[in-house]
Amino acid sequence: MTEYYTIRGCGSGIYEEKKSRFIGQAFPVTTHEEIREILSKVRGKYYDARHHCYAYVLGADRMDRKASDDGEPSGTAGLPILKVLDGAMAANVLVVVTRYFGGTLLGTGGLTRAYTEAAKAAVADAGLARMREGEVLTLTMDYALLDQVSYLLKQKGIAGTDLEYTDRVSMKITVPLSETGEIRKALEGAGYGRIVITSSGRGYFGFPE
Repeated sequence: MTEYYTIRGCGSGIYEEKKSRFIGQAFPVTTHEEIREILSKVRGKYYDARHHCYAYVLGADRMDRKASDDGEPSGTAGLPILKVLDGAMAANVLVVVTRYFGGTLLGTGGLTRAYTEAAKAAVADAGLARMREGEVLTLTMDYALLDQVSYLLKQKGIAGTDLEYTDRVSMKITVPLSETGEIRKALEGAGYGRIVITSSGRGYFGFPE
């Protein structure tokens, strides 16, 4: 897995069908504890609602997942919400759809459509961000090279962070893993071999498209 999508922040959306109201909410999450806390808050806020159905996907490999129908007919609520997340290739996301019953049964097809549309609206409102595998590099150099290196990084759309000034200057940069070799080569050429480049770790990061 070299990339996945997640949401930029929280989002919400509402879908109505035959006076039943479906309130979709999307939350960025990374742990089961966060998920439990959010579900508790949603249930508390909408305490008079009939159902709080949800689905989540955790981890870059998207293997940690769960869907809950919360009393709705099996497969009509949690699974459609999960399919929305799968369609977006989204991870580290929890979507909860709260239903207020309008007095008219919707049938399995109507329920599936309603939960799907409410989930889609919440995810769309939150916005998607592409996360790619990247590497954090620490650059250490003489002060005389700083302007030249900064110019090179700016040309490639890379921002230096965590600058430290001692007898030499150091900074951190984050680059897509697929471009690490190219960036290293460019920096080595710009510094005539006088820039020390060390890896500070890998992970998933949001890079400009």
